[in-house]
Amino acid sequence: MTDQQVGAQEPEVVVSTAGHLGRLELNRPRAINALNHTMVGLLQDALAAWRDDDAVRTVLLTGRGERGLCAGGDIVSIWKDAKAGTHESARFWSDEYVLNHAIKTYPKPYVAVMDGIVLGGGIGVSAHASHRVVTERSSLGMPETGIGFVPDVGGTWLLSHAPGELGTHLGLTAGSVGPGDAIALGLADHYVPSDRLDELARRLADEDPDAVLADLAEAAPEAPLLAQRDWIDECYAGDDAAAVLARLREHRSPEAQQAAETLARRSPFAVTTTLRALREAAGLADLGEALAMELRLTVRFLDVPDFVEGVRAQVIDKDRNPQWQPASLDEVDPAAVAALFEPLPTGELELPTTSGGPA
Repeated sequence: MTDQQVGAQEPEVVVSTAGHLGRLELNRPRAINALNHTMVGLLQDALAAWRDDDAVRTVLLTGRGERGLCAGGDIVSIWKDAKAGTHESARFWSDEYVLNHAIKTYPKPYVAVMDGIVLGGGIGVSAHASHRVVTERSSLGMPETGIGFVPDVGGTWLLSHAPGELGTHLGLTAGSVGPGDAIALGLADHYVPSDRLDELARRLADEDPDAVLADLAEAAPEAPLLAQRDWIDECYAGDDAAAVLARLREHRSPEAQQAAETLARRSPFAVTTTLRALREAAGLADLGEALAMELRLTVRFLDVPDFVEGVRAQVIDKDRNPQWQPASLDEVDPAAVAALFEPLPTGELELPTTSGGPA
């Protein structure tokens, strides 16, 4: 059954209530619940309706299917937009980031079950939740530099506030982490085995989420990336992406040398921009300011050749052989990167950068 056939029977976000629980189920299982503009609107509408509804005390986000909560945004649609030069994706991102901020500031408990694959836009609808649950199947990541793009949906805020340079490593290499490291990096809070998720949903209908999670959660698994923090902090320090790569290549640790090989395959322009974005985000006041910065970057990346080329190589043609422009970190023009961070011209999309975040 195609996602279109599923959609003909049920919406792409199934909204329901049970007891005092409001349930949001992402419903594009064949696409690992990749977010599109319609889904963003459905999520926003449900949260707005429940905000002042005393009958709903807790919100639960899950994804249908066996593969994961959400594999990110509908990247093929965005790629087509970038190729056509229509920039319709700008409105999608603006609305998506407003949703991300609404989740962060939601006045009721918002429980996100980050089971299976959770990437990109999936991070945006879950990692800003008040209660973030991972399972033994969880794999979380921000894969953007691998397709010539930059972490968004508040990813720069989350990664820049991870311990030491762990978030820098994850963001620049486009890596993923399991449940233990997800908790260690501050992307999740609770580890609940997947065979307890049905019980979690059932009990949240009537019970306080803190009490339910205290009962069902177990100690977090090992965090292998956290255990490598020494070389990661050493190699990823500073603001120079080329210097980071050089330190990784020279380090005696086999893991550092493997990271160097991975980083060298990512888009040099996207890596350089991501490093600057992470450093900028670390000094911002809140998530709202980070989202406003990310909107400037994402809108402008529609015109960056590496984005179209990266999606072509990884998603469309799947030859896994992108031809990046420029081809190396040493060739990236700092002025071109700096221009991405300038305010958008008057009349274009912009999110507020006040402490209140997106309106």
